[in-house]
Amino acid sequence: RRHTRYIGDWSSDVCSSDLLEVKMTQPKPRPTIAEMVRYQPNLGAPVTDRVIRLSANEGAFGPSPKALAAMEKQSNLLHWYPEEEPVELAEKIASKYDLNPENMVFGCGSDELIMAICQAYLDPGDEAIHTEYGFIMYPMSTKVAGGSPVPAPDNNFKVDVDSILDCVTSRTRVVFLANPNNPTGSYLSRNEVARLHSKLPKDVLLVIDAAYSEFVVRNDYSSGAELVDKYENVIMLRTFSKLYSLAGLRLGWGYAKPHILDALHVVKQPFGANRAAVAAALASLDDQEFIDKAVEHNEKWRTWTASKFEELGLNCLPSITNFLMVKFPNDDGKTANDAGSFLASRGIMTRGMSGYGAPDYLRLSIGTEDEMKIVVKNVAEFLRGE
Repeated sequence: RRHTRYIGDWSSDVCSSDLLEVKMTQPKPRPTIAEMVRYQPNLGAPVTDRVIRLSANEGAFGPSPKALAAMEKQSNLLHWYPEEEPVELAEKIASKYDLNPENMVFGCGSDELIMAICQAYLDPGDEAIHTEYGFIMYPMSTKVAGGSPVPAPDNNFKVDVDSILDCVTSRTRVVFLANPNNPTGSYLSRNEVARLHSKLPKDVLLVIDAAYSEFVVRNDYSSGAELVDKYENVIMLRTFSKLYSLAGLRLGWGYAKPHILDALHVVKQPFGANRAAVAAALASLDDQEFIDKAVEHNEKWRTWTASKFEELGLNCLPSITNFLMVKFPNDDGKTANDAGSFLASRGIMTRGMSGYGAPDYLRLSIGTEDEMKIVVKNVAEFLRGE
């Protein structure tokens, strides 16, 4: 008898008496990948008449009307690839924030740039420091690149510069700093960030993720751009997902010296800034009325919501962003997990913090005035056992 054995794209005839043993296995990822769990955003909508989505720190008002109009004009050009690097957008950003347009890189959200940084600067065994309650994509991207993530303990949910410095070793290659921080909402002052940088070895890359900087109303805060202009080992990351409400278009940007940008361009995908996103971003930067409205609304309703939660006996971490991290009791039926389930049953989506090592907390974004009043009302009913 003859048997046909198919292997890959080719076949071979072999006798039944001398069939080759073929070990049937499945492709296996690297061990560091196999042990990881994929990122799980809480974006699934519950089955209710109305959904209030406060789980992803999205903008309260949606995009600027000018951004929507600009995006619509691109509909007849979507069969064309965009520019590899959008020069007009770089110049517009540079003009708005007094930056050098030649020192910018764009990506499919700042997440792509975080991943590219790890791929460009980490060899297996190299270390990347992140803060205890920092953005979860930092350790995940570090592991994907084969590096070792090193958590620096926070001090009462706030980034501690000395704690970060204590973690620096001869294997440290990158330090990730979210400022303001997600998910806690805290921030480091301009002087503290400068102190951190001054103590780092010159061959360690400091990544300042300023995704929420547009919401900040503080005199002692800086996004970190001035450090980029002065030094060779700093990159600042920004995004159009938060204040500009373009999360669905995925557009982030980085600011760094040319030698850093050169490294990132080697590993990141080309055409990461799509045509519709660039058009919407250009229009958003011009809509100062929308920007001012979003910042003013956020300040007012974050403060109001935090005060109402405090009146209900809940503790809110101090925040300068468009979200709050709220602590719930550890009593049966009153926990953060219980609260999250209760709110979801009412169509209100929040973000549990167990994945960040803070199971007693929920994080929720600042939505519209109506949405925040509904949230407070429902939390009060939950605490009363209704």
